[in-house]
Amino acid sequence: MSPAELYQLLGVAGGVLGTGALGFWVVRRARASRRRMIEEAGEARPARELPARRRARGPEPEPETPEPEAAPEAAEDEAPATPPPEPRREAPPRVAASAAPSPSPSPAARGGQVLPFPTAPATPVVLPVEKPASPAKKKKDAAALAPGLARTRSTGFIAGLGALFAGRKELDPSIVEGLEKILLTADIGVRTSEKLLEEIRKSLSRKELSNPDAIWSYLRARSAEILSQDVTPVDFGAKKPFVLLVIGVNGSGKTTTIGKLAAKLVGDGKKVTLGAGDTFRAAAAEQLEIWAGRTGAALVRGKEGADPSSVIFDAVKRGVTEGADVVICDTAGRLHTKTDLMQELQKVRRVVDKACAGAPHETWLVIDSTSGQNAIAQAKIFTEAMQVTGIVLTKLDGTAKGGVILGIADQLKLPVRYIGIGERVDDLREFDAEEFVEALFEPPALLQ
Repeated sequence: MSPAELYQLLGVAGGVLGTGALGFWVVRRARASRRRMIEEAGEARPARELPARRRARGPEPEPETPEPEAAPEAAEDEAPATPPPEPRREAPPRVAASAAPSPSPSPAARGGQVLPFPTAPATPVVLPVEKPASPAKKKKDAAALAPGLARTRSTGFIAGLGALFAGRKELDPSIVEGLEKILLTADIGVRTSEKLLEEIRKSLSRKELSNPDAIWSYLRARSAEILSQDVTPVDFGAKKPFVLLVIGVNGSGKTTTIGKLAAKLVGDGKKVTLGAGDTFRAAAAEQLEIWAGRTGAALVRGKEGADPSSVIFDAVKRGVTEGADVVICDTAGRLHTKTDLMQELQKVRRVVDKACAGAPHETWLVIDSTSGQNAIAQAKIFTEAMQVTGIVLTKLDGTAKGGVILGIADQLKLPVRYIGIGERVDDLREFDAEEFVEALFEPPALLQ
């Protein structure tokens, strides 16, 4: 190492050591000064001179503090370490001309950190509250139902009747043959068709019907009469829990109907529990789980391939224990031609009764309207095996066979509870006979 580099290294080392020593000395001096300040803090300090603006206000009122009752002399001899702070003079509160001034808190209250309760405003603020839905029946809206029945009306038996009556001013007995062909080939069923034809023949023979408008009105009125069953509407609050059992063949739309119905009931403020009793169809429980997540309903499900009766039993029991308003039980879809599967439904019904005495309170059969007259055969066999209390007719928007609803209502004497006319939740509509007939028998342009 050269002498120049050595001198340079020594210079750097000396600078570092000098800086460290100087810093150490400064820190020691600061600590000693701080220690003296702490020791002198216990001595009485003279009161600071008041600022000129506070001297101009005059003497400050002393706070009213109770004097201690015990050892007054000792209190006078001992000087406090720090004199009590002078009370701060509060500025008078600003109040509106119409509002009364509120008293300011006392110094004692201020010392205890007690804040005054805010005074109410002169005009109370009213928050908007959502009013419950009126229990009165909503106004019928056949126009909203008409699009779902467009195919039945445009290509079904309604269109055939319109074509038969087109351009005719009067009816003659020969027209009955064309009417018979239309009704028998429609999906309302042979029995119901023959019944309507017999009534029309009697009317024609008495010359009570003389024009197409009259027979059109007659069929419309007679259809409304057939669809209007003398039954009371479903009251989901009649029992707690109200247990609904949903049955039907594969692909009829049971699970989707249950999900949409659950959404409506939850929207009405009811606590709903769903039982995923369809343990055989792939992803049936998952589909119902998605609906439960969307609607906020509780779900009871078992393992794939588990006994459907045990899952439904657990669902009803949970509904009873947790105070559910409605328990809706899905069942495995089955062909109506399978006797052993139909007998299993009777087992499900017995299990539900054990879980909740008197249940199920309603048993609804879901029917795919696209199956046409086969739907009538399905309904007959299901009603023989189970005590069916209502019908749900789905997929009316995708078929021209909506007339099957007339055959089911006429032959089985079962009320139609709901109809499905689309994919949305609102497209599951509570069935209204007059609304349905008004949308189905919309006066066609062929009669003009």
